[in-house]
Amino acid sequence: MKKILLSSIIVIIGITFIGRLSYLQIFSFSPDQVLEDPAIKRVYDYPERGYIYDRNDKLLVGNDPAYDVMVIPREVQELDTLEFCGLLGIKKKDFIKELHKAKVYSPRLPSVFVPQLSKQDYAKLQEKMRHYEGFYIQQRSLRYYDTNSAANVLGYISEVNERDLAKNPYYVQGELTGRTGVEKQYEDILRGRKGVQYIQKDRYNRDIGKYKNGILDTLPEQGLELNVTIDKDLQEYGERLMNGKRGGIVAIEPATGEILSMISGPTYDPALLVGRERSKNYSVLHYDSIARPTWDRSILAEPSPGSPFKTLNALVALQEGVIAASTSVQCYNGFYVGRKKRGCHCGGGMRNLNNGIYKSCNAYFANAFRKIYEKYDTTDKGMDVWEKHMKSFGLGEYLGYDLPTGRKGRIPSKEYYDKWYGDNRWSSSYIISNSIGQGEVAATPIQLANMTAAIANRGFYFTPHILKKVDGKDIDIPDFVEAKHTTIDKRHFEPVIQGMADVYTKGTGQLVQIPGIDIAGKTGTVENYTKIDSVRVQLTDHSIFVAFAPVENPKIAIAVYIENGYYGARYAGHIASLMIEKYLKGEITRTDLEKRMLERSLEREYAKPYSGKEFKINEYDWSQDAIKQKKEDTSI
Repeated sequence: MKKILLSSIIVIIGITFIGRLSYLQIFSFSPDQVLEDPAIKRVYDYPERGYIYDRNDKLLVGNDPAYDVMVIPREVQELDTLEFCGLLGIKKKDFIKELHKAKVYSPRLPSVFVPQLSKQDYAKLQEKMRHYEGFYIQQRSLRYYDTNSAANVLGYISEVNERDLAKNPYYVQGELTGRTGVEKQYEDILRGRKGVQYIQKDRYNRDIGKYKNGILDTLPEQGLELNVTIDKDLQEYGERLMNGKRGGIVAIEPATGEILSMISGPTYDPALLVGRERSKNYSVLHYDSIARPTWDRSILAEPSPGSPFKTLNALVALQEGVIAASTSVQCYNGFYVGRKKRGCHCGGGMRNLNNGIYKSCNAYFANAFRKIYEKYDTTDKGMDVWEKHMKSFGLGEYLGYDLPTGRKGRIPSKEYYDKWYGDNRWSSSYIISNSIGQGEVAATPIQLANMTAAIANRGFYFTPHILKKVDGKDIDIPDFVEAKHTTIDKRHFEPVIQGMADVYTKGTGQLVQIPGIDIAGKTGTVENYTKIDSVRVQLTDHSIFVAFAPVENPKIAIAVYIENGYYGARYAGHIASLMIEKYLKGEITRTDLEKRMLERSLEREYAKPYSGKEFKINEYDWSQDAIKQKKEDTSI
């Protein structure tokens, strides 16, 4: 009996061991466990990154083949370092640095030694790689750009850093990830999924075949194609118009919230941030602290909105019932705040809502602004009401668009002014500059375009967004397809829109009319200050223009902001009208205007603070070229 019991125990233990080993061998192994075996090598197979097309299926971003030299530090044997460095086009100190970096990462795992070889370099190196133990070549793809525009929208990719590796276990050292723009926002869709092969090695460290006949191997999955909402032709045209100018342009389709163009000037060719020269080129761009080409002004610049903001104050005053379209105000070439007079350039006289808008009368809107506050018992209550109305247009808040950066502008609150003046120690006269879009209000170009789209839609807007299709299928993201309604009743928009339409026919924008297209718009001239040797100095005004067209059933809403661009119609207005004509007609009929805007530069204005010489605001230097330029400018 004891013998039978002992035999049974031995048999049971044996079966248990066999079963457990079988389970571990067949069912319960993982790639991570395999990596612990020094006789197993993991080789990645990288998929092509997803292509990016514009709204009309025109290619923006594709792929080109590239090759990385990989290293497994513990497998590296003695080699002719100088010969190897010569083949790779690197210095010996770089060889030592990269090999040390790879050892720190992992002596037994592969990492990138020299990234992104060209096809020519690869051809020279391929035949000789067998002489360099521990090194091998891995193919991947790099971005290819079928446009030299939209760098700020598309973004760029770069090698993952330590922070990326700690945050996301998917990546290993040497891989690429989206760093800005669409590339970053939709990284998970664009990158696809890499495949992997596990290679068995013998005791001499030679490859002998696939581990377990490839049961653990996976195939790569190519990244999905994206269509963005950008119109490639319009984007490229707008960037040409911004040559020699600084600022931002954003155009939106009011009916959908789709961003038609998003331009920051100055900009750069996105191809500069591809390949082995990427780091050097990025340093040049990033450390240009004057022009700041990598700083996206379309979503980061926060200028005062200027006179386009008057349209919102008009709508709030109408909604609150403190004015009607027929309400008239006498303008004495300005208005008084206490004993101090604030100027106005409308020419003076009786002003109602309509000519108050198209002549851009400061006195009219200062009066309307005061009445909003006077309606309520306390300034705090009036401020709460005004702030709520303004924020319903998407101002002073992050809009929620699908780009990974941006600023929220500023719509000041009662708490904001309490910090400045003290609780219950200020009134509407203290903040009267907000009535004309100066003072403490600030808005990004994309917010101004969205505000204009809300007016075009008579009271609602869709969250501005850049994604249109994924893998050929229309997106259905609730935040992008559900309308956001303002606090203003629809009936109040018509008199304001009529005033904006008259801006073109007989007001401050009458010199920028487009034959055959009815446009509603508003000019804006914004005071511009900087500090020179710690002294606050006034520079030439910023030029701002917002518009939508056609007035009925609008197809495009646009905001243009030009730094140091003089008055609203001078640069911003003309550029906006050319953009509208390009989008709606597909061609430009006003070729003389187009030529001037393409050739005109404001670099002299931007150089003034750094010249060390005295200068006048809103006036060119009196060189012969400047005199000619001034005459041409004033003729338009």
